[in-house]
Formats: sequence, C-alpha cells, structure tokens
Amino acid sequence: MKFHAAKSLAAAVLAAALVCGPVLNSAALANDEPKPGGAASAASSYVPDLPPLMIPPSSELREVVERYSTDRAALLRRYGVEFSPTRRTQLREFTAAWQAQVRAMDFEKLGADGHIDYVLLLNRLRHEQLLLDREEKNWNETLALLPFAGTVIEFQESRRRMESIDSATAAATLAKLTEAIEKTRKAVEAGLKPETKSEGKSDAKPDVKAASKADVKSPAQPETKPSAKPETMVAEKPVKEQESIKATKIAGYRASLMLASFRQTLEQWFKYYSGYDPVFTWWASAPYKKADDSLKAYVKVLREKIVGVKEGEDEPIVGNPIGRDALLQDLASEMIAYTPEELIGIAEREFVWCEAEMKKASQAMGFGDDWKAAVEKVKSLHVEPGKQPDLIRDLAIEAAEYVEKHDLVTVPPLARDIWRIEMMSPERQKESPFFLGGEVILVSYPTDTMSQEDKLMSMRGNNIHFARATVFHELIPGHHLQGFMTDRYNTQRRAFGTPFWTEGWSLYWEMLLWDMGFPQTPENKVGMLFWRMHRCARIIFSLGFHLGTMTPQQCIDFLVDRVGHERANATAEVRRSFNGSYPPLYQIAYMMGALQFRALHKELVESGKMTSRDFHDSILKGGRIPVEMVRAMLTKQPPARDFMPSWKFAGEIPAKK
Repeated sequence: MKFHAAKSLAAAVLAAALVCGPVLNSAALANDEPKPGGAASAASSYVPDLPPLMIPPSSELREVVERYSTDRAALLRRYGVEFSPTRRTQLREFTAAWQAQVRAMDFEKLGADGHIDYVLLLNRLRHEQLLLDREEKNWNETLALLPFAGTVIEFQESRRRMESIDSATAAATLAKLTEAIEKTRKAVEAGLKPETKSEGKSDAKPDVKAASKADVKSPAQPETKPSAKPETMVAEKPVKEQESIKATKIAGYRASLMLASFRQTLEQWFKYYSGYDPVFTWWASAPYKKADDSLKAYVKVLREKIVGVKEGEDEPIVGNPIGRDALLQDLASEMIAYTPEELIGIAEREFVWCEAEMKKASQAMGFGDDWKAAVEKVKSLHVEPGKQPDLIRDLAIEAAEYVEKHDLVTVPPLARDIWRIEMMSPERQKESPFFLGGEVILVSYPTDTMSQEDKLMSMRGNNIHFARATVFHELIPGHHLQGFMTDRYNTQRRAFGTPFWTEGWSLYWEMLLWDMGFPQTPENKVGMLFWRMHRCARIIFSLGFHLGTMTPQQCIDFLVDRVGHERANATAEVRRSFNGSYPPLYQIAYMMGALQFRALHKELVESGKMTSRDFHDSILKGGRIPVEMVRAMLTKQPPARDFMPSWKFAGEIPAKK
C-alpha cells in the first residue's frame, strides 16, 4: 500500500510539473537563473530548427568517405594482430585500391565541398601508406630482439582464418617458442656492457644490432623506399646459443611495447580454445604457461636492464624519435608548408612576444622584469583542497557567458548544459598533470595518496589563474563545443581529424580572448601567458627530440627553466609527449593551428567579410579538417586536384643556420 501511495503521489507531482513546469521552476530558482553547467534549461530548448537539417549534404563524397572509414575499421578488426606483416600487406592493398578508385573519379564534376573531400581523402590515403612503410621500418630495426614473433602472430592469424587446430602440434610449437624466447633473452643479457647503459651512446643510435651483423640505419636517416613485393610472414631466425645482441634504450623500449602486445595476442589465442576444447587444454595448458612466463621474464629484462626501469620509481622517458624526413612527411600530410627548422623559428618569435608581455604583467604586480617571480606568486594563488570543482564550475560559466554576450559563437543550449566534471586519478596525473576536457572535464588536483611534494606541485600547477585559461580551452568555446558540433555536422570528416584543427582551435580562443581584454588583472595575464609560452616550448622541445637535438631530460629542463614549470609537471608533460599516445606533431599543433586560425580571422573577420559568429560557426560546422582546407572552404576557393600545401600563415621565417 505504501508503495502504491508513493507511486500515486509521485505521479501527481509529475503531472503538476508537466503542466506548471515554468512556474514551479521560476519559483524554486527565485533569483538564481539557469546557468551553463548549473540548473538545466527546459528540454524543449534543446530541440533545433529542423528545416536546416533536412538540406542534403553539400559534399558528393560524404558517403564515399564514410564507406572508407567503416570498411577500414572492419578490416582492422579482422586483422587485429598489431605489427603483423599480414595486416600491413592487407592494409597496403586496401589503401592502394582506394587510391586508384578515388583517382578515377571525375574531379571536375564535383562541387566545392566535394573537391575538398577528394583532396583530403587522397591525402589521408597517401599518408596511411607512409605510416605503413614507417611501421615496417621500425619492425625490421627491432626484429633482432623479436626473432620468435612470427610464431605468436601465426597462432592468432591461423585462428582468425578458422583453421582446425592440431593440439599436439600446438603444444610442441609452444615449447619451441619458449626455447626461442629464452635464447633471445640470454643473448640480450650477454650483450650488456657498460657502454650499452651509457645515456649518450644509447640515445644516439636508436637501433638494434646482433654482434655478427652490420648496424641498422637509424630512424633519423632518410626513409627507405617500400619494397615492391608485399610483406610475407616473418621467417623464424633462431638465435645461436653463444650469440649476443646489443640493444639500445630506444630499441629495447620499442621491443618491450611490441612484446606486451604479443603477450596479449597469445593470451587471446589460448583462451579461445582453453576449456572449450578439452584435448587442447590437456596438451597446451602447461606449455602455454611456460611460454607466457618466458615472455613476461623477457619483457622484464628489456625494461629493467635496457630501458632502465627501477621498481618503485617512475619509468624513464625514452620515446621513439622519427627523424627529419618523417617529420617532413607528416607536415605535408597536415598541410603545413614549413620545415621543422622554420617552425622552431616561429616558436622562438612567439616566445619573444610572450616574454615581453610577461614583463609588463610582472611590473604591474610589483616584480619588475622578474617575470618568473610573478609566475611563482600566481602559482601560490590556488584554492584549498576540495574546492577545485567549484572553481572549475564558476570559470566555465564565466567563459560561456562571455562568448555569448559578445556574440562570438553559437552555443546550443544542449551543449551549454550537458558538460560534467570528473576527477582525474593519481595514476593518470603522472602523464596529464593538467586538466583534460571535452563533454567531461577531468580535473587534475591532489589526492590523499600523493606525497606532500606532489600535492603542492599539483596545487601550484593548477592554480586559479592557470585554470582560468585551461577551463575555456577544454569546455566552451573549446573542445566540448568542438565535439558537440562535429558530432552533428560533416561527420564524415572525422576521418580527416587533425590536432592542428582540434588543439589549434582551443589555443586560438586563448589568443582571441586575450586580444579582447578577457584577462582583467595582471595575475590573469600571467596565467594566460604561461600557457602560451608552454605551447611555444612544446614546438621547440618536441621537434628537437624528433630531430635528435634534444634528449627527454633536456626537454624537461627546458620547460622548467624557460617556462617556469614545476619539475614534476614538466616531467609528466614530456612523458605524455613521447610515450606513444600522441603522434609526433601533436604538440606543435596547438600553436601552429592557433596561428592558422588567427591569420584566417584577420583575413575574413577583421576585413569585414564575415562576422565573428558566422566565422566561428562555419568552422565548427565544416568538420575536423586541416586549417588550409578550412580556408579553402570559407574563401570559396576549392583546392585543385593536384593540391600541394603553400599557405604561409605565419609569414616567411628564415631557418636557423
């Protein structure tokens, strides 16, 4: 009875709310108007005008691009073994066939958006082939440490081919696999000499060499041309009993990552049969356990004796520098018409501006030209533990209201109301010491499990004025608004996503709001300038690392000395940059993408050709594409069929001699 009575009462309240919702809401809220991230708006305001959504897509290639993305994803699911030569062969053939089909299209019959998608699809296909060549090159350079990898790959791929298994043969093969792993591990240990552990020597040549073989080319050397013949399954090359293998840190790090993936692959293969096939379980359980234990022990040797991992300490930062030729390939794919050296020159130029503005803010704070002292003061202005989410909420509301008040960009009510806050785990904060965002903003702030030193560093690095820029970078008008719009417009262009558009957009807003006077106090300015200098530094240290002119430790020192980072935060930043989670150009994309958008704003908005709202809305609706293609779209100058990047958005920059 109580349940039914409560249910009836709830129904009555709900009915009243549906009839009298606006009255009840206004009475309950009193003078507290609905705000972004606070009280929700009426759900009816979330429904857009439908007629504009019924207009057919303007790009004739929308379904073509979506088909490419869907089919490629399906192919990767079928050939799921990472680093497999078979997978590379399949992807090469798939990509080459797509290139041929796209080139056969009648380009002249396409509209302006079709021209853009045509150029972008071919650009993506070309770069996919280059990445496959790069993966093969890395594979060949690391193979001396993985002579048994073909066995693991073949186990899983024969299963994917749905071939019947001979359990006794599988058990015998597992025993041979264990023997090969053990021989390789002993050869690596035999190759350990004092000079192998030297930082200078181990970082200088990211290669592997067997004692009886010639050196393999370093990744910093020019890319070799891809083989005319498709790759075949790896031929097993047993390691001789007395042979030694010398491995560098970079090669050991790369091999340890590959082996971790192969160990998962072997586990997936074993679990497919184990328990379901009693004969297999009887034959293979013990040999599989030995093989898995051997893989685990070998990874431990690589990580501890080659990479230098020590129990109880953070893992050393090693990374995988790709060299100048590969950087030029990636820049061409991102449609950036500058060399790495020119980009470093642009970053240094922006640094000079930042330092001059820092000195102005420092003087206003009473520190004279000692802007680093001003930064230290700002770092001390943080909220007490437990109050960071409140700060984030208030800063997010301030930014969203600012862009709407100044008619800068459309903020749909649903986008304004659905973002959420979550706290970042202590483990993730080791790689991401600052906020991460989107529809959910992850707040980086101390937890009770951190050391006292780490707590203080985290609070200083996530202070009030640093956060003021970070929050709108991550939410509105930054990444959250981006994601909301690109989930709803030109969705096929996810295939062409680039950090120059994604991260460049958010940093561009930092620049635009600076120009509009959003930072009202010198402390606000120091907070915004800190991040701008940080993005200049990212260009210099990330390109320096991949060019071979800076070590990870030098990158950390650079962030501490040149920008004023806390050392723990600088270490986390460098770790995040080089741990393999981000492509090589990701860290330069913030500043360079922002400068592209800024140049485009000057060309179209400051000239009076477009309003700020139309400009920004058009960018968001155009999809995630290289900014030079955004320019082609907005200026209505579609690219030629044989398009090559040429836009000098930052002017001519002389390279350093």
